[in-house]
Amino acid sequence: MRIFFFTKKGFIRGMSGLVFLGLLAFIFLQMIKPQVAAVPAQAIYQGNSGQKTVALCINVDWGEEFIPAMLESFKANDAKVTFFVTGRWAEKNPDLVRQMHEEGHSIQNHGYKHVHFNNLSGEQAREQIVKGGRIIKELTGKESVYFAPPYGEFNTNVVTVSEKLHYKLIMWSIDTIDWQKPPADTIIKRVMNQLHNDAIILMHPTQPTAEALPELMTQISASGYQMKTLDQIVITDNEKKDKNEKTSH
Repeated sequence: MRIFFFTKKGFIRGMSGLVFLGLLAFIFLQMIKPQVAAVPAQAIYQGNSGQKTVALCINVDWGEEFIPAMLESFKANDAKVTFFVTGRWAEKNPDLVRQMHEEGHSIQNHGYKHVHFNNLSGEQAREQIVKGGRIIKELTGKESVYFAPPYGEFNTNVVTVSEKLHYKLIMWSIDTIDWQKPPADTIIKRVMNQLHNDAIILMHPTQPTAEALPELMTQISASGYQMKTLDQIVITDNEKKDKNEKTSH
């Protein structure tokens, strides 16, 4: 039987060695640990103001012949809306884009062309969004901050690219399906049956949409809702913080 005796000095050296080995092991584990990427922001389907407000959002890549009548209806009902326009449409209809902007409506990004973004690479999606945004800025003098992908399609590529370009990706909570050109009263029923606080209502410039708007907006107002632009119903964290600070003082 052997008995081992440790001096105080030897014990300290041994413990120091163990601590050193433990530190090396920790560093090694951190190096091989899988890196979890930050989860990008997801699409916005409705506002978060908590008020009785709705946003009429009109996606535009055609139908310019119906927009003057729609603008008259918005003016008559004191409604401010959000137009998502493609860059190529804006290039062909610069006067209409300027009129929309001058009348207080929000002009936002629908890409340069009305393409399936799910079929694009990240770089192709980036080019579409950047080019569309540049044309809007040239015509209105304002940066667009919202992006509505054509066909309502988006994947991880689109979400990531939008976030990197500082765009909020917009979808909807009420779909009029007006591109199928149903009767005007069908469009009205689809909206009114689903109306809720902070609703994002998807529309397009079609004849039945233009016909439905006067009565639709009358019913929306009669239900106690205001029609505002997206930036008025989608409140950022910073805006919430500023509002809370003002309220507390």
